[in-house]
Amino acid sequence: MNDQGLPSGLHGNISSSSGSVNDALLSRSGYTFLAVVIGVISVTGVFLNILVILVTLRHRQLHQPLNYALVNLAVADLGCAMFGGLPTMVTNAMGYFSLGRLGCVLEGFAVAFFGIAALCSVAIIAVERYVVVCRPLGAVMFKTRHAVAGVVLSWVWSFVWNTPPLFGWGSYELEGLMTSCAPNWYSREPANMSYIILYFLLCFAIPFSIITVSYAYIIFTLHQVSKLKVLEDGSTTRVEMQVVRMVVVMVMAFLLAWLPYAGFAISVILNPGLHIDPIIATVPMYLTKGSTIYNPIIYIFMNKQFRDFAVPYVLCGRNPWASEPEGSEAETTLSYVGSKNPRVSPQ
Repeated sequence: MNDQGLPSGLHGNISSSSGSVNDALLSRSGYTFLAVVIGVISVTGVFLNILVILVTLRHRQLHQPLNYALVNLAVADLGCAMFGGLPTMVTNAMGYFSLGRLGCVLEGFAVAFFGIAALCSVAIIAVERYVVVCRPLGAVMFKTRHAVAGVVLSWVWSFVWNTPPLFGWGSYELEGLMTSCAPNWYSREPANMSYIILYFLLCFAIPFSIITVSYAYIIFTLHQVSKLKVLEDGSTTRVEMQVVRMVVVMVMAFLLAWLPYAGFAISVILNPGLHIDPIIATVPMYLTKGSTIYNPIIYIFMNKQFRDFAVPYVLCGRNPWASEPEGSEAETTLSYVGSKNPRVSPQ
């Protein structure tokens, strides 16, 4: 047995022979059920994120700096669904990881690469909204170069911290029910431990802190505006409540997707003797893959401007929400900020 409690040689020689191992972890019907679940998540994620990208490219009204990070998030989520979700659907349907050792490394890298890029994109979106909402009267001007810099940063940061396992610092190994691969959270070797600890801090803890602080400042700023009654007829309170509601949804979605996975990882790191049932260990992975669906729904489809362009694609030209009198949180808030500071383009 190795340090993961798996049969010796499983890490170095992943093949169809592992099917006998997986049969002991879950029944045939259980793997089929998981294949259906991850298949639905992945196919829906591919559809939604391709729709986001196509609609944005088609309509020039959406070619604004504040939308760059949203499209970047869609690209990252699309990569997660295609290179992580769909292969996992196939391996679950087969009941074992059939892609070999090289396939495990490539899948683990792809999932981590696109996943961390998506996570960084969420943090960048939070920073951009903070800049536009909380610093409208300052010297900060949100331009195309800032949006592009944020997009580039998300990919560079993810690439820098996901390539070390390809060269021996850390590794990608089978996880959960042995039908998908991820960074090796279990190995107690010093080199792997140092990588995993830095990976957790720089790719999970920092984005989470940025998201929390940015949205906390947004809520605080709008609360201050509300107290000063800057807008007439109490409309500031309405705007504030819209933002609070949206922020709660965003943060809760982020926590649902990433906190269980991060908690699982840090628990294994801090307690080497901790035994986690493989089925339970698989749940956080499926939650992170689920973000490929609700990310476009929350961050883009709840934006009225984008929704007015996207819904007709899905409903054959019809849009039941076209007559809505009020916009989304992003539209309402940024329009107000833009009216106070002409240097900032409203979304």
